[in-house]
Parts: sequence; C-alpha cells; structure tokens
Amino acid sequence: MAKAQATASPRFGDALGHGMSDKRIDILRGIGRTGSISQAARDAGVSYKAAWQAVATLTNLAGVPLVASAVGGAGGGGATLTAHGTQLLELAQALEVARRAVQTHAEAAGGSAAGAGNAVARLAIRTSMRNQLPATVEAIESTGRLVRVRLALGGSQCLAARITQESAELLGLAEGMQAIALCKATAVRVERASAERRVRGNQLAGMVAGVARGEDGDEISVALEGGLQLVGFAPSGTALRGRQRVLAMVEEAAVVVALPG
Repeated sequence: MAKAQATASPRFGDALGHGMSDKRIDILRGIGRTGSISQAARDAGVSYKAAWQAVATLTNLAGVPLVASAVGGAGGGGATLTAHGTQLLELAQALEVARRAVQTHAEAAGGSAAGAGNAVARLAIRTSMRNQLPATVEAIESTGRLVRVRLALGGSQCLAARITQESAELLGLAEGMQAIALCKATAVRVERASAERRVRGNQLAGMVAGVARGEDGDEISVALEGGLQLVGFAPSGTALRGRQRVLAMVEEAAVVVALPG
C-alpha cells in the first residue's frame, strides 16, 4: 500500500466511525490474526476485492498505513498489521466495551432510557447529509454488480438504495436489520403531488411542513407519514406552501445505507 508521509498523524476517530456492526474492523482483525488478506476475507464472508476495499477505506480515514503487505515469495506473500493498525484495533475494542456498557445501562433502565440509547447510537454517525431516516431492511435484491436495498420507513412508505455488492458484503446486510437511510437535501426534488406522476426512482408522499424561499430554489421540509421529516428543494416560483400535498423524489443511487453503531 502507498507509503504515508512521516509527518502524518493518525485520525483514529474517523476510522472508528466504522463500528463493530461493520465488517471493516473484522477484516483488519482477521489480517492481524492470520497474516493474510485472503483468509481474513474468507473468515468475514466477503470477497477478496471487498476486503481490499475495507483496508483502503480504513487507511484513508486513519491517514496512516494500517496494513503492510508483501507480494510473491515462497509463501505466496502475506500481510501484517502496522503498529497503527494494532493500535486502531485496541481502540475499537475499548470503544465497543464502552458502547455495550451504555446500551446495557439503557436497557436496564427501560422505557425512555432505552429509546435514548437507540438515539445515541444513531447520533454516532457524523455526516453533512441532513436527511437521516431510521429504517428497517425489508428486502435485498442483487442485480449484477449492484444490490438494491429496500428500506421500510415509518408508516407504509419505503425508500430504495442502490449500492455495490462489496458495500453490501462489508455491511453484512440482512433482512430485518435496523438501518439508517441517508441522502443529501440537494438530492431530493420536491413537486406538487400528482396522481398521474410516474417517474423512476423513489417517490415519497408527504405534506409541506416548512418553506424557505431562495433564488436558487426553495428549501422544503416535507412531513412524511410516521412522523419522519425529509428536506429537499423545489424550483423557485413553484409557490409551494404549508400543508400542501407533495412528492419528494430521490434517485436510488443517491441514497446511502448506514448501520447504527
């Protein structure tokens, strides 16, 4: 892997954004245990390509080399963790112990405390994406190199995301899992509801909850059934107003699937 500058400082906080529910940390641990990326991939139940993607993603986030690899040779090459890779795993384990302690405390308290524990897990995700919708994985459909993930939102509406096969493997997606659907507000197009409207992609029905006028487009807050809110944009001059029925449309490729920590 590419050699980092000597002055680089680890950004372990960014890399630890991938929690234990994500297989990236598992793959790093497998490399440390077996000395092989191939074996780590097999143990994690993902492809070799997905394992390399995991290492590259964590290395990018950490800002320092986490794995040292050797190609060829009598043993066919191998891989070992760098000192930074070992340190990252130690921090990941400590973080997981602390997370479980908080979750256990919340569950023991019951009621609203347990709900607060779930909210804290969702807040662990740091992103510029304003739309973060709790969801449940309802269906997973493979279409060649892509996977279509159908996410059930509150109420009867669903949101579909189209992600790569490697991403689905690394997340370990399965039906029934709790997830979070993310998308940028600028990726959501809001229009008046129309019974004859037929377009590709996601269409979520709702009601205008707020409008902020702007020269480049009106920012619209849409209240969805089930108590969720979605933020999107409508072209200037559409004159959308409060309590008007609208459709919020977003391409499947613009939806990101995240798992709570």
